[in-house]
Amino acid sequence: MCSVKAALSPGVSALSQTPCHRPAPRASGTAPIRASIYFVSFMNNQKQQKPTLSGQRFKTRKRDEKERFDPTQLQDCIIQGLTETGTDLEAVAKFLDASGAKLDYRRYTETLFDILGAGGMLAPGGTLADDMMRTDVCVFTAQEDLETMLAFARVFNKLIRRYKYPEKGFEDEVRKLLLFLKGVLESERNKLAMLTGVLLANGTLHASILNSLYNENLVSAAFAVKLFKSWINEKDINAVAASLRKVGVNNRLMELFRANKQSVERFAGLKELSEYVRNQRTIGARKERQKELQEQMSRGDPFKDIILYVKEEMEQNNIPEPVVIGIVRSSEKTEQATKHLKQYSPLLAAFTAQGQSERTLLLRMQEYCYDNIHFMKAFQKTVVLFYKAEVLREEPILKRYKDAHVARGESVFLEQMKKFAEWLKHAEEESGSEAEEGD
Repeated sequence: MCSVKAALSPGVSALSQTPCHRPAPRASGTAPIRASIYFVSFMNNQKQQKPTLSGQRFKTRKRDEKERFDPTQLQDCIIQGLTETGTDLEAVAKFLDASGAKLDYRRYTETLFDILGAGGMLAPGGTLADDMMRTDVCVFTAQEDLETMLAFARVFNKLIRRYKYPEKGFEDEVRKLLLFLKGVLESERNKLAMLTGVLLANGTLHASILNSLYNENLVSAAFAVKLFKSWINEKDINAVAASLRKVGVNNRLMELFRANKQSVERFAGLKELSEYVRNQRTIGARKERQKELQEQMSRGDPFKDIILYVKEEMEQNNIPEPVVIGIVRSSEKTEQATKHLKQYSPLLAAFTAQGQSERTLLLRMQEYCYDNIHFMKAFQKTVVLFYKAEVLREEPILKRYKDAHVARGESVFLEQMKKFAEWLKHAEEESGSEAEEGD
């Protein structure tokens, strides 16, 4: 056996050394399972542990920390700077401009304007806090003249234009000061009135600020007069009237005074404003009478009673006849323009005794026909109807045709009136010649 193995061993060894005939190793069934276990264990170790409530402390981010509201630091810096600048308002404006980069004007807007307006932080009720610092470089301690208030207005305007965000805070500050008028001295009220008028004129304040004045027994006549005087000094009455109209107080100026002192004479020192207030009251009264006339006509009241009522109003309120004819014409219903004008002729005839009243009636008729396109062709027929009803006479009709034209529908109405005007002219000439022959 040994010889046989020895004889075969060289061949066997030769075959075993040949790569092509090497037997493949058997795959183990446990290797894939072991690899997956290692992978799962590795991934579990990579997961972060969930936080628990026990012993966990979280550090607050710096941006989430709320700063304590403490305006005293800004107050000290502003008052110290104003003390150094003195009463030179140009230097004050430069100081406030430069300090805005270091001080938080946005957060402490009220404190800033308290100091510039009253000299220190205001306590509830509008009084200066006793335990706070004060400065004499403010509106209330300045000289009581318009030039000084104009200079302060420039300071506020520059500050608000440089840092836009104090604008709302500044309006709130002025409203607060207006509500505390009773708690300040008369000289301080006068300065505030002049400053408010200047700020309204240059657009720093909106006219809606005036709504703060409509409080019982709040505003004195002197305060209102000084406010409007400084406003009109910078802007004309038309600009002031437009601002008042935008905020709806153009008809409420008399309400600024007490009920027993509501008179146009309160603005006696301001001629333009007095005339404006008087006109507004006239317009308001005219609307009330027009409403009353419309109600009487809709009820079908006799013309006799309506004429008596209108004439009493004319006498009591000193209303001229041309104004009354405009009110009466405007009170007629729309559907009555062509169908029932003859019915209303006696009412119109009662208030057209003057030539100016007749011309006013013609103007109102032309405006109505122009505004209502369905009646554009009815103008001439209406004039003829009123002529036959003796509401209109020849002279006013011809004068209106020749001279007093209105741009609105001029060519259309002149063309309509051409034949009738020529007929009136010939009729007038014939009547004149007959009168001469009779003499």
